[in-house]
Amino acid sequence: MADVPHKPVMAGEVLQALEVQDGNVIVDGTFGAGGYTRAILNAADCRVFAIDRDPTAIVAGRSLEQSFAPRLQLLSGCFGDMERPLAEAEMQAVDGIVLDLGVSSMQLDQPERGFSFQADGPLDMRMQGDSEAGAQSVADVVNSFVEEDIADILWRYGEERRSRHIARAIVVARGEAPILRTGDLAKIVMSVLGQPRHGKAHPATRTFQALRIYVNDELGELERAMEAAEKLLRPGGRLVIVSFHSLEDRLVKNFMRERSGAMPSGSRHLPEAPAGSAPTFSLVKRGAVKPTAEEIAENPRARSARLRAAIRTDADRVAA
Repeated sequence: MADVPHKPVMAGEVLQALEVQDGNVIVDGTFGAGGYTRAILNAADCRVFAIDRDPTAIVAGRSLEQSFAPRLQLLSGCFGDMERPLAEAEMQAVDGIVLDLGVSSMQLDQPERGFSFQADGPLDMRMQGDSEAGAQSVADVVNSFVEEDIADILWRYGEERRSRHIARAIVVARGEAPILRTGDLAKIVMSVLGQPRHGKAHPATRTFQALRIYVNDELGELERAMEAAEKLLRPGGRLVIVSFHSLEDRLVKNFMRERSGAMPSGSRHLPEAPAGSAPTFSLVKRGAVKPTAEEIAENPRARSARLRAAIRTDADRVAA
């Protein structure tokens, strides 16, 4: 899970898929450390509205915003709710939207954020930190949810085959003392799955992934973002999404295939397009674009990346 700071995954492929032109308006829905945003602004004389839900990313990005002023504007918010901050910026239609669904290096590299089991820290994982009143942390989930619900989260969002055993171990452990640290949770998972093995993913990877996805509603955010893109993109505008695990990639694939008419029946995970409606997207490529062997060697984080892209047609979006 090691990230290379400020080096966006598949940047060249993203630029190729976006086909950025002078005068375009592009939305980077996952600003992070600003890698895609910088590449887009350097590629053409365009404008970028960059969105991030993490307040620390917005603060860290102010210097980049100043260096590209007035072509770059940073917006605080969730990318699934991108219509709101864009409307506040008086932007109703755009030429491209890009989403990088991976966890940013800034988050992974800060133990106090609790995203990684590689360094001990508070068991948090909230993308917005503790700034959002009432938002549950991972510590809240593992210490208060019933065993069946924890197991369901681990299976649904992490595809963890031993979810029930891990959930039972969590409940037993919290009966002795609250689980408040990333190291504590990792040890509990390893008590069920065993110690890390060379060349294999850490045993806690799926558990941490599942809990992070749950507390941040990441799949819900993705669904809302794709539907927002359908409304915001001008005809010919491009939607480019880079995902890092099968759950996300499946949602993206199904949405793009369904909205392009390549999937006759609706996905059970997404709202079904109205019967008889014209396709609102066309696929740039039927399959996913994968990183090159050279990029994987340079940046191991890229190994699981999958890029999918679609072009907005001129068909009206018809509400289901």
